[in-house]
Amino acid sequence: MPRKKGKSISFDAMVKFFMHSYEIPTKRDVEKLMVRLDRLESLLTAASANSRPRAARPRAAVPATDAVLDVIKRSKQGLKFADIQTKTGFVDKKIRNTIFRLHKLGKIKRHSRGVYIAI
Repeated sequence: MPRKKGKSISFDAMVKFFMHSYEIPTKRDVEKLMVRLDRLESLLTAASANSRPRAARPRAAVPATDAVLDVIKRSKQGLKFADIQTKTGFVDKKIRNTIFRLHKLGKIKRHSRGVYIAI
């Protein structure tokens, strides 16, 4: 006995089924997303227009090398490491590296252990 033919499935229904099962966005989904993005963009531009103006940009900070050298230059007898640290406010490692660099460049000399003098 021959098999009974069932109702044929339309091509559009098959494409719609696969798009839905593989979560492929449709043209309608993309259009909804574009409308939401436009609304969000208009809200952001309105919020930025209503916000207060930005404060002036702060002046650039003085490099650590210059700050340490200036502090040492101000002292005639030289400065101890702890004094440099209190006057500049830098951490130990930063001051150690800066002093090493200044000594290597010949801008300061070591008077005694922990005491530095500008040349």
